[in-house]
Amino acid sequence: MQMTQNLPIPPVAPEQSCPIQYGALCWRMHRGKVEVLLITSRDTGRWVIPKGWPMDKRTPAQAAAQEAWEEAGVQGEIAEIRLGGFDYQKIINPKRALACHVEVFALRVTKLVNKFPERQQRRRKWFSAEKAARKVNEPELRQLLGHLEGHLGEDAGLVIA
Repeated sequence: MQMTQNLPIPPVAPEQSCPIQYGALCWRMHRGKVEVLLITSRDTGRWVIPKGWPMDKRTPAQAAAQEAWEEAGVQGEIAEIRLGGFDYQKIINPKRALACHVEVFALRVTKLVNKFPERQQRRRKWFSAEKAARKVNEPELRQLLGHLEGHLGEDAGLVIA
């Protein structure tokens, strides 16, 4: 992923009011509870999930998984079924923000590596789903995190075990 100021802004589809990004909600089971991996944004240091623009020759879920690798060093199983979505303001520069919509895919983490492309630009940390919901700024993402355990299951292509 390139630095924010160099990113070309993808065209907006006629049926969309803002550009779409794809995000990975990275999770694991730890001591019988669901935990979520959050990362810091490069521009503001807020807690966010890995996300980025669509990629040629990748499904939305595959693009989300690629962002999780680049931004957090995550490897795992991505669900092809969309978990939900949220809107946020992407900071383009100090005087400009762009309204974006993020389609979110659940990614069950099987491995975290320490050497990944954006390791010097971000921090990552595991939180309970409830605490992660309190850490993020976006209300729709907060709601997704707050109801995460109810969304994970065979219907979502993921099984908690």
